[in-house]
Amino acid sequence: MFKKPDVNSYAYFTYNNIHKVALLGLLGAIIGLKGYTHQTSDYPEFYEKLSSLKVAIVPDLEKKGIFSKKIQNFNNSVGYASSEQGGNLIVREQWLEDPQWDIYILEDSSEDYNKIKRNLQEGKTEYIPYLGKNDHPAVIDDVAEVRLHREDTNFIDSLVVTDKIVLGNKTKKTREVSYIFKEVVPTGMNKDFNFYEYKQSCLTNLDYIGLVDGFVYSHENYNLFFF
Repeated sequence: MFKKPDVNSYAYFTYNNIHKVALLGLLGAIIGLKGYTHQTSDYPEFYEKLSSLKVAIVPDLEKKGIFSKKIQNFNNSVGYASSEQGGNLIVREQWLEDPQWDIYILEDSSEDYNKIKRNLQEGKTEYIPYLGKNDHPAVIDDVAEVRLHREDTNFIDSLVVTDKIVLGNKTKKTREVSYIFKEVVPTGMNKDFNFYEYKQSCLTNLDYIGLVDGFVYSHENYNLFFF
């Protein structure tokens, strides 16, 4: 559940995919970097140290990157949770059902990158990594070091996160039914207020025209956009 901060009148809603800030928080937990509650500088420690990492995110392509969602209702009975009689607050949250992603992290030879690589390969974490909130611990498997190749292509299998998205009308496979899923997602943090900064995210089997931001690499059958 990657909570959208701008809607909470009836329920808290989630982004469809893990976004970069949440992913950096997860990677920070793996190597023991502190989060928002222990922030002592302009940014939380995990963001200050990891924001330069380039990542690529590939959702479950069999589902065309769109995960089922359901509203969950539960009670918050902490005394100060509500001014209602009894202090009971009914919380409604939208949760993703069985989401999964292939995550690629581009090597940058930094000390923090090497710590992440070592901990992932050894299957250990300093803090429990979770998907948006601590009700949802992350399951991390199939860890591998892979070799990528720079790719000059107009077809991308991962999320493309940029404000310069222009699509063509060709599909990657002949006679394939085209699909497009777009979402505005957090890509960074504002230094002054710790608010999210946003860009357009897109997953499609159509060709991209004039893709200028990020790095495109290939691995096996995937063409990957790093941002």
